Amino acid sequence: MAAPDTGRWFGFGFNGFGQTVSSAAEAGTPADGEAEGSVLEPRRVTACSSGPARGEASSSGDGPDAGPGRSVRRVFPAWSHTAALAVFPLIPGGYITTSPPFYKSLPSQFSARKLVLGSEHALLLTFDGTVHSWGSGRHGQLGHGSVKDQAQPRIVEALHGLAMTELAAGTWHSACTSASGDLYVWGWNESGQLGLPTKSRPEEEQRRSGQQPELCGEGTQAQSDASGGITKSSTERAATGNANVFISIQAFPALLDFPGEVEISKVSCGSRHTAAITRSGELFTWGWGSYGQLGHGQSDSTDLPKLVEYFVNTHLSVLDVVCGPWNTFVLAQRDMNYCDVIVEVTRCQPAIPLTACEKM
Repeated sequence: MAAPDTGRWFGFGFNGFGQTVSSAAEAGTPADGEAEGSVLEPRRVTACSSGPARGEASSSGDGPDAGPGRSVRRVFPAWSHTAALAVFPLIPGGYITTSPPFYKSLPSQFSARKLVLGSEHALLLTFDGTVHSWGSGRHGQLGHGSVKDQAQPRIVEALHGLAMTELAAGTWHSACTSASGDLYVWGWNESGQLGLPTKSRPEEEQRRSGQQPELCGEGTQAQSDASGGITKSSTERAATGNANVFISIQAFPALLDFPGEVEISKVSCGSRHTAAITRSGELFTWGWGSYGQLGHGQSDSTDLPKLVEYFVNTHLSVLDVVCGPWNTFVLAQRDMNYCDVIVEVTRCQPAIPLTACEKM
């Protein structure tokens, strides 16, 4: 019996320090339009297991696993060699400080299930599915309907009464999923990371085509005002048909629509991009994509959730996603509902009828 598939990790996006794939061989030859240090499509993440190389030391005859005829190899991360080049000052006010970490207790009634941190804000999910936020609100990332800061944890009232299951924070944007599979987003939308219409996308397309930016009718940039109101929303845009309404700041949580009837199970946020997994194991990404962190094989940005076709085409079901600032990592395993026609019939999953596999 074959060992169960526990999944494989894939990475794509910024790779300037080898943090996405650890070698030039894994990164491959840059494709057309692919900048050096970028990975535009998902590449499998593998451990370094070759002979001694930079960042790797080999020894023989030492250590607990050493023995006659055995060689013990110590493998270090591909980026670790850079740390030895820097001398960190061990002095107050330098890289290491003698003062204790800042500590602030949460209210006693909180039963925290998950805490996520943005660049300047924090989100907390309690066991009853309630979302709290605090910190800087200047980009609407707190979801309280204003751009004001919040010193104490405060319930996101727009979501109160809806049971939330997952939570994510980007640099200046936030997202969460509900028990029913809905995805809510709020905060900064400069690069379309909320999946709402952004002004930067048509401007980027115009720059690529060499056209001059042009506005017809009432071209507006929607954002929160001081009183906390949203001047325009994606629903208003759809209702009025005005293609020149853009959202730069969404200070209230907005329900995001996806193509087809999909339910979201997990979400993760990068600096200016977002990734979400459906309950059927598909991956959608959107937002800023200049380093290929969206995984669509190109460096274009998008303000619409877009299916990452790589995992569909390779018959992989996505289990988990973790976004770095400019890159994305995905855990995927073979889709149990798929039976490859090029393998023996005996390797088909037991739950799949024999008639589902072609006769060899």
